[in-house]
Amino acid sequence: MSIHGLILEVRVTGCRKLRDTEFFTRQDPYVVLEYATTKLRTRTCTDGGRNPTFDEKFHIPLIEGLRELNVIVWNSNTLSHDDFIGSGRVYLHKVLANGYDDSSWPLQTRHMRSAGEVKLIMHVDVSAMKNKMGKSIGAASTHSVPPPSVPAGVPVPAAAAAPALASAVPYTGVPPSYPPAPAYPAASAYPAYPTPSQSPYTTTEYPPPPQQAYPPPSAGYPPSYPPQPYGQPYPPQPYGQPYPPPPEAQSPYPSAPYPGTYPPRPY
Repeated sequence: MSIHGLILEVRVTGCRKLRDTEFFTRQDPYVVLEYATTKLRTRTCTDGGRNPTFDEKFHIPLIEGLRELNVIVWNSNTLSHDDFIGSGRVYLHKVLANGYDDSSWPLQTRHMRSAGEVKLIMHVDVSAMKNKMGKSIGAASTHSVPPPSVPAGVPVPAAAAAPALASAVPYTGVPPSYPPAPAYPAASAYPAYPTPSQSPYTTTEYPPPPQQAYPPPSAGYPPSYPPQPYGQPYPPQPYGQPYPPPPEAQSPYPSAPYPGTYPPRPY
């Protein structure tokens, strides 16, 4: 909801428990309202002290996007600069929603300490806001182009009548019917691969099993390997021994030098 151009009515009733900036006399406070570039000042409450009363009314034109204003309280001096008492922010959400706001807003010093409070009564014309919104909706609806009207008896081309017919027929929510999807293609006319029983090739065993051992033993090889020399037994006897070997009664080892048993008994 746009608030641009609406008039906000602010009534400054007074302040309570202000910070006292005077030591010997009573202070003379006044209030300043700041909204965007607009600055409004109340009269000075002479000897108002800590609880001054103003009861002044101001009208502030609102700006879209700015929904708060600043309030500053000063102490008026005649011989020196005015003393700063406190300041605070006033939010406009409640007055814009309900059209009326009667609240007290806290004030703080530059060191974020409490400096009292200010009482404001704010009012905005909500009916004007609604009327403004209704006018904007009506102006938006007047820019819509109405459908063309064709007088009776005037022939209308088919291309021009199609949009009018489409707009006249209400939408039923039923989607258009499309042609049925074709079924899957039929089986191929080519014959299937032959089964093993129908194979035209013969299944003879290849190669044929051998009838005899391969290779055949040659008749020219000797029956044993290595060949033995003619007239000599295998293995041959070492050199230095009599040939043929001595009989079994004669031992090939020399006789012992001493009779007795071997090995000799220990002493």
